[in-house]
Amino acid sequence: MSIADDTVQYLRTNDLVLTTAESCTAGKIVTLLSEVEGSGNFIECGYVVYSPQAKQRLLHVNPQTIETFNLTSVEVAREMATGALRDSTANAAIATTGILGPDDVDGIPAGTICFAWAFQSADGCYLFSHQHRFAGERCEVQTQATEYALQCLAQFHERVLQGERGEL
Repeated sequence: MSIADDTVQYLRTNDLVLTTAESCTAGKIVTLLSEVEGSGNFIECGYVVYSPQAKQRLLHVNPQTIETFNLTSVEVAREMATGALRDSTANAAIATTGILGPDDVDGIPAGTICFAWAFQSADGCYLFSHQHRFAGERCEVQTQATEYALQCLAQFHERVLQGERGEL
């Protein structure tokens, strides 16, 4: 089975419906999941937001967060994930923002991707984030980031089931 098959099965088993807020992965998370039969029952929506203005307008990312931490930051990814959940009927969100390459930007190395995973439950919102650096060409980094985001979804949801709210 593929990571997409595994993820859709996990969503199904755990009554999760997913929304995404994708910058550097450009919708590839939703695209990969959509290739699995029956996945439409577990995908609410996907935002593809490249510009700071789109992140602010559609996901309610605070301009001060961008100014303080940069677009490629776990702080922005966290606000993207919670913003995606806010206007959605989903109870799980994945956000990605980063630099695919080939060049570094603002002193941040190419291949640096920031992720956030958010889960809405009856007792509140659980939020996890992580920064990871991938090696390879632009398309390779994008694919690796997409798969990594999905691989970590179940890991963080299991932490939610254990009542943990912290960071990685």
